[in-house]
Amino acid sequence: MFRRLEPTIFRSANLSELFGDIYKKIQYIIDGETEDYILNANETEFVNYLTSRYKIDFPEVLFKDAFVDSYETDVSASSFPSTYDVRSGDKYRKTIIQYYIPVSGNISLLNYRPISSFSISGSGRFVTQEQNLLTEFVLFSNEEELKRLIEQEVNGIHSNLKFLAKDFEEFNTNLQHHIRAVLGGRKQRILNNKGILASLGIPLKSKTTTSDTFAVPQPPLREKIIIKKPSVTEVGFTPEPTLDSDNYFKILKIINDVGKNFERMPSTFKDKGEEDLRDHIILVLDPNFELGGVSGETFNKTGKTDILLRYDSSVIFIAECKFWSGDKGYLKTIDQLLKYLTWRDTKTSIVIFVREKDFTSILEKVQAVTETHNNYLGFDNKSDENWFNYRFHLNGDKNREVKLAVQLFHLPKS
Repeated sequence: MFRRLEPTIFRSANLSELFGDIYKKIQYIIDGETEDYILNANETEFVNYLTSRYKIDFPEVLFKDAFVDSYETDVSASSFPSTYDVRSGDKYRKTIIQYYIPVSGNISLLNYRPISSFSISGSGRFVTQEQNLLTEFVLFSNEEELKRLIEQEVNGIHSNLKFLAKDFEEFNTNLQHHIRAVLGGRKQRILNNKGILASLGIPLKSKTTTSDTFAVPQPPLREKIIIKKPSVTEVGFTPEPTLDSDNYFKILKIINDVGKNFERMPSTFKDKGEEDLRDHIILVLDPNFELGGVSGETFNKTGKTDILLRYDSSVIFIAECKFWSGDKGYLKTIDQLLKYLTWRDTKTSIVIFVREKDFTSILEKVQAVTETHNNYLGFDNKSDENWFNYRFHLNGDKNREVKLAVQLFHLPKS
């Protein structure tokens, strides 16, 4: 059975060029934004917007929905098998069998040659036609031979389809990292030009003279939906103090270790109140860190349940210590926390002590109710079964992002 079509799938387009063109578009968009926008826009939201815009949805080949059709046409003698008695140069009327495989999604992506690997032998002689893959045969022999050839062509698709899908998956996986790197490079160039890069970080460092009395375990270091582009109303940029991510994690890790110690020694801490538990956390935190060259108390308390870290009279880290009092009380604690904050990229924590016996149900409630808050931006990850990391925004401005860790500890009543 003579195959009539010259295949195009996996052969007619360069995948490296497609990816390269997308990277160029991303660079062009980021470079085209104003300096004020780059410095003031919520970085995570802008990265998510570009990622959703340029992420590529790989098409699905619907093998189970394949169908056939036929038509008649004149076929030249040169296309006939040698066993046929035909005259050279003549044409003969023959039946053409068409085999279609429907495709859901952008079918043109199947024309790209895979980068990771490519199989030439038996790779499936198909072309793309509207939303189908199509191959054709001249019907020269029996039905069984036709079935065998169709099966051979279909089987030939699978290896290259797998390679191509892998290439697109790797592109999508690396896309957000690439965008963040391009955006970070642009932002750093702007800050360097303004001469203010050095003023953005706080030299919070671990003390080397911490008393062993307070030592704690150290941490081992189908329709595409486009996310809305973040809008910026601010003009100009003022450098603001921020706690770097490494030290933020170290602070949270120590709080988590102290909380786990509470759980391991219930008889010691079962009757303690919020302020007593808060003071114990501060007692462990403060000797482990110092703020630049400032001596004395780094972490301090204001009000009833707060743990604060200040820089030039501004709060850059705050933790609220509360007993679990239900969904409404938890959301009210988030409201209370956000009222303290004015700086972008502020790091925070809510430390919750749970008296109820069913600790698992409280963990599930926290995960469910957190995303209902009006300032909720997204969930980052879990650092522990009791430790959830979220992103919120300051009141009235989605570009001023707040890191919020929620850490829960089980201190049931005896």
